[in-house]
Amino acid sequence: MTEIKHNWTKEEILEIYNKPMMELLYEAATIHREHHNPNQVQVSTLLSIKTGGCPEDCGYCPQAARYHTDIEGNDLMTVSQVKAQALRAKAGGSSRVCMGAAWRNVKDGEEFDQVLEMVRTINKLDMEVCCTLGMITENQAKRLAEAGLYAYNHNLDTSEDYYKDVISTRAYQDRLDTIGNVRKTNVTVCSGGIIGMGEAVEDRAGMLVALASLSPQPESVPINALVPVEGTPMGEIEKVSIWEMIRMVATTRIVMPQTQVRLSAGRTEMSREGQAMCFFAGANSIFAGDKLLTTPNPDVNEDMKMFEMLGLQPMKPFVKKSQPETVEAQYSQYQAQGEKPKWSRPGHTIERNEEAKQKAKL
Repeated sequence: MTEIKHNWTKEEILEIYNKPMMELLYEAATIHREHHNPNQVQVSTLLSIKTGGCPEDCGYCPQAARYHTDIEGNDLMTVSQVKAQALRAKAGGSSRVCMGAAWRNVKDGEEFDQVLEMVRTINKLDMEVCCTLGMITENQAKRLAEAGLYAYNHNLDTSEDYYKDVISTRAYQDRLDTIGNVRKTNVTVCSGGIIGMGEAVEDRAGMLVALASLSPQPESVPINALVPVEGTPMGEIEKVSIWEMIRMVATTRIVMPQTQVRLSAGRTEMSREGQAMCFFAGANSIFAGDKLLTTPNPDVNEDMKMFEMLGLQPMKPFVKKSQPETVEAQYSQYQAQGEKPKWSRPGHTIERNEEAKQKAKL
């Protein structure tokens, strides 16, 4: 069994990434079979419970309020709306629902209480529940855990070096601190990033160094290909090739053997053959459904046809970790503290982000 290593260097990871493709695929596929059933893929559904209006300036994101992207915003969904979507996802083969809200960070109050009730509701449907809500405090993480949260997603996005060229409204350490707060509970960590944002291959390796250095390593690592959206600072970047995605998936599998590697944004641009190569290289999780927050995604029926063609089976829920217990709100040990944490605002400017912001005002 491959040993879990936390002290990877950028040079070691680059050496893996740049191996001849056939060697890279063989090594990744071998490690994948040591730790996972190669014919099972975990299927998640990503649901935007609050869309648009985000105050951050992430260069890739159409939900940033400062850019003009024609994204139709919506207020926080109701618990009954979320339950209906979760039941639909379950019927379509998903074992997990990941709820995303376009917030910089969680604020105690009625909306967070509503999200906690959504978590309770979905967990009672015997589905894994994941949330991606921005930065959270230790107390907020504990309240989510009490409600029955299975996973919390907080992507590092890229390397620490390149991060300052993507986002200026928060710091890399904020991401790590939020993951640290989640680790103080029994909630699993989902954290990955995006390739194709103009970063160097060294930055991809740097992101994997940061993720692999975490102890324990994230239980789930999404690998996204940038989906350029008109109006964002990265709206005109050329799309990343399928070969780069395959290399990134394979390298991630080798560096983090026990992690579920999720093939995430960008799948609409990938052929079935390309996705099959990614599964062979170690991807064993996907997002299903026709939309990923705001960007297109393959139809769930098409995914099930692909699974049938490849002999893949959707993974049942709670295979990797037992189902959390749900504590009802009236019996909660943790209460809202009205916290106002001082998350970072680095203060530097990113030229392309500023240009996109000015264009939106015209």
